[in-house]
Amino acid sequence: MTIAHGDGTYSKLLRQLAKVDLLILDDWGLEPLNQTQRNDLLEIMDDRHNQSSTIVTSQLPVSKWHDSIGDATLADAILDRLIHNAHRLELKGKSMRKKSG
Repeated sequence: MTIAHGDGTYSKLLRQLAKVDLLILDDWGLEPLNQTQRNDLLEIMDDRHNQSSTIVTSQLPVSKWHDSIGDATLADAILDRLIHNAHRLELKGKSMRKKSG
């Protein structure tokens, strides 16, 4: 998204992301979002809302997502679009990355 802002392809990228059948946001919440990232995410979620599917994977509990976004008003808007009609799966247990044995 940062590159698209700089090279003039931002609008084209937004249109492409809106058309993708399934968008996967992996490792959500590893770092706080800056203002530009919050605005970008709101635009993406707004374009996709009730149109396409989005999967979010995160180590961060859903209860902390609002704070992780960083701006209360934008967090409300983003999470409303993201969580509305969502199916939540919370996985428990040991990491599959650890070697068994």
